[in-house]
Amino acid sequence: MGRISFSCLFPASWHFSLSSQVLPRLMVPSFRQWILVGLICGLIGLLYMLLASGKGPVIWFTKENHFHRHLARVTDIDATDTSNPNLNYGLVVDCGSSGSRIFVYCWPRHNGNPHELLDIRQMRDEHRKLVVMKIKPGISELAKTPEKASDHIKPLLNFAAQHIPKNKHKETPLYILCTAGMRILPESQQEALLEDLRTDIPVDFNFLFSDSYVEVISGKQEGVYAWIGINFVLGRFNHAHNEGEAVVEVNVPGGDQQEALVRKRTAGVLDMGGVSTQIAYEVPKTVSFASPQQEEVAKNLLAEFNLGCDAHRTEHVYRVYVSTFLGFGGNAARQRYEENIIRNTISRNKLLGEHFGETVDSPFLDPCLPTDMEDTIGSSTQKFFVRGTGNFDECRQLLQPYLNRTNETQTSLSGIYQPTIDFNNSQFYGFSEFYYCTEDVLRMGGDYNATKYIQAAKNYCATQWKTLKERFDAGLYASHADFHRLKYQCFKSAWMYEVLHTGFSFPNNYQNLKTALLVDDKEVQWTLGAILYRTRFLPLRDIQQESLKGLHSHWRHSFSFVNNHYLFLACFFIVLLSIILYLLRLRRIHRRTAQHCSPSTSLWLEAGLGSPTLPINL
Repeated sequence: MGRISFSCLFPASWHFSLSSQVLPRLMVPSFRQWILVGLICGLIGLLYMLLASGKGPVIWFTKENHFHRHLARVTDIDATDTSNPNLNYGLVVDCGSSGSRIFVYCWPRHNGNPHELLDIRQMRDEHRKLVVMKIKPGISELAKTPEKASDHIKPLLNFAAQHIPKNKHKETPLYILCTAGMRILPESQQEALLEDLRTDIPVDFNFLFSDSYVEVISGKQEGVYAWIGINFVLGRFNHAHNEGEAVVEVNVPGGDQQEALVRKRTAGVLDMGGVSTQIAYEVPKTVSFASPQQEEVAKNLLAEFNLGCDAHRTEHVYRVYVSTFLGFGGNAARQRYEENIIRNTISRNKLLGEHFGETVDSPFLDPCLPTDMEDTIGSSTQKFFVRGTGNFDECRQLLQPYLNRTNETQTSLSGIYQPTIDFNNSQFYGFSEFYYCTEDVLRMGGDYNATKYIQAAKNYCATQWKTLKERFDAGLYASHADFHRLKYQCFKSAWMYEVLHTGFSFPNNYQNLKTALLVDDKEVQWTLGAILYRTRFLPLRDIQQESLKGLHSHWRHSFSFVNNHYLFLACFFIVLLSIILYLLRLRRIHRRTAQHCSPSTSLWLEAGLGSPTLPINL
């Protein structure tokens, strides 16, 4: 029986043959075969399109995002590779009231995607330690000798200069930002200190520095920077959200789009220090005001800014409410409370002829101190004796007037304006005293539950002071809990609860507050938010440079999956068309061969006899 042999010399030598009985069926496909081939090809193309544009890439992107997040966490604790020429650096000096601290940040070259921010993180030395240095006292202590301001800062800058490659100094921005200590100084003293820094630092250092890079920032700016830093670490500015992640509808300030923008829900911040308490959160919807006066106040409390590199893009535009309440920190509140106790008790004693608080035998009974704890308050010249009764509920009632709440709508502590919070779709992180109050002795840090917190606080307050000291000596509390914490935990527990639920109006069943010391195992400073905001236009420079380069050797790194899958689809259809044309050509060749075939050949085929092999070279 005759056979037809196929051979090919490219891309590799191979050879096979088909019998003359099989060949006609392949070269002359029936109508059913054409339909079958078409259906198979169509199903393959449809399946690919579903994978490319449907749920398939979401899964891939999800896995990729999780991988990059894991990789970021791993590389974030590795030593910074200072030999990398594509690494950029930035410096922020936090000039606080007690001291000045410098933070060294670094970030790789921007990837060219205008939707993403710079990947900024703290620099680590060869021992994987964060490159941070602090000196004392605060720069505000030099108010009377402003000419020494630059000498005060120099050790910090020398420290940073040793860690940053010299060839990078000229392009490393240096920001010197002063906070609370400088705010309380007269403006003339502030300006004298700043002027000395502006004059002397460019002489001694080669960093990227200008007059506007040193300033006294407001409490509002500091709060916004803290909010930016925390949400950046949490990944809330990456708008490619995965299925199941919380999102929020946002009316972008200044945006002209008709529909609300849907993006990841950001986290609010609660921070209670010793002196002040601060709250900051995004206000996604357009706000309304009860009165023109309230609107005027709100202008100073609402910050609208664009974190993106392009001012014309609105995806990174945020409206954030920030308010700082001086005197509402844990220690300041206790001081106000004690002063009020002394003043009221002395007046009562004079009126009724009593002697409460004047001796150890007749102390003032304080429900905000642990049971049977004895203490003295007041000045050294006028001691006032108190004894704790450990009544948490009574303590809460006594503290409520100190919140200075009013009956006006949309207000919080001291009647300050507060936009409505969507408690059903929000998340907050509580820092400093919010964490210490829940964790140090109650050991309940993390997810906050008001019911469990109240019960634990009641039990602590009602416990005998002698027992609490025994537990403290046995090391049953957190390692950083001290004797001061032990004494005033009952008071601060009640104060924190009242500020949160009565002052800020958080419902008692609110489940989305997490008290924390770190975010993703990292201490987040407001300086991170500051450098993110102040370097927000740098990616635009890199994007423009990338567009000028065109198709360079790194094209495959920035070539998106969307472009790749369209290219693959085009190649697939080209190959399919080539196969169909090749089959049609074989069909024409077969017909021509059949027309020129002799009758004897037909007899051979009918008789099933072999025929000479017909070589066909391709």
